[in-house]
Amino acid sequence: MIQLSAGKLWGMRRMADGAGRFKMTAVDQRPPIKNPIAGHYGMKDAPYDDVAAFKALLIETLQGESSALLLDPHYAVPRGLHLLSPQKGLIVTLEDSIFRETPDGRFSSEIDDWSVEKIKRMGGDAVKVLAWYRPDAGPAANDHQKDFVKRIGEACQRFDIPFLFELLVYPLAGDAHQTGDYVEMRGKKADDVLASVAEFARPDYGVDVFKLESPVNAADVPGVGNEGGDGAQRIFDEMGTLAGRPWVMLSAGAGKADFRNILTHAYRAGASGYLAGRAIWLDAFSHFPDWQRMRSDLSSEAAAYMRDLNALTDANARPWHMHPAFGDGGAALQPADSSFRHVYPGFG
Repeated sequence: MIQLSAGKLWGMRRMADGAGRFKMTAVDQRPPIKNPIAGHYGMKDAPYDDVAAFKALLIETLQGESSALLLDPHYAVPRGLHLLSPQKGLIVTLEDSIFRETPDGRFSSEIDDWSVEKIKRMGGDAVKVLAWYRPDAGPAANDHQKDFVKRIGEACQRFDIPFLFELLVYPLAGDAHQTGDYVEMRGKKADDVLASVAEFARPDYGVDVFKLESPVNAADVPGVGNEGGDGAQRIFDEMGTLAGRPWVMLSAGAGKADFRNILTHAYRAGASGYLAGRAIWLDAFSHFPDWQRMRSDLSSEAAAYMRDLNALTDANARPWHMHPAFGDGGAALQPADSSFRHVYPGFG
């Protein structure tokens, strides 16, 4: 059974709505926003102001339908924190978007001059980290990724802040459809996704919430009630069992209809919500640099899509605090008596 510390319990509550369901919007993407903007201008690097302004626009237009927002310290925090309602949860990303690609596999690292401690000090409610992982990658790469995640999990425990862990499989050097883009791996194997979840569900990694990709290629997920749905559901059910703690779905660039289909299976398997970005805002972003049209589309079509997802979430997602990992009574503060201040540890 999982027992959450006071800081982790409060952070988990801050990320969710009042009923305990996660409706979280990702604004931390870097290459998926920077690269198209740079391409528009024919430049190597996107202008800082354009990237930051788009992230600020996302915060302005989408926070109303969100329980929490995920921001990065490069652009979204400096230019958008003042726009974020204090009623919304604040998740801050820690991993660098630039990973080291080797024949052995991918190596992740933290953003330079950034840390779990700084996220806690600035008032963040949770730390988000993405790590690429393939069970069949070389031992050097996998050992590095495991150590990377353990180190962050230990820091989150020390500073008593939830660890929201995003896990993505990726193509190895010899695979078809090789790409370093932040997109769903074409031809991914469900077994690779499931084995990855099983590895990082071990308690020594300290994960509090999983942010998981569909174990089935997004375009092939039928949706509950459609032909082939039972087979897909068995795979989602296994993923939920392996996670062993609250989990949410990521969109990985899936289209709106595909992501909704994914959520129908995830919620039946026990997921507690979503943390999505491109499925929500990518259509509006395609109009860059027409700022007026982007704002209009985000305020109308994107917000309407979120309302649809939120209705689905309200009806079918499991409240995070009622996950079986917390026992029959659900997640609760312990000890709930006068001894609390004596046993609650400091940062030392």
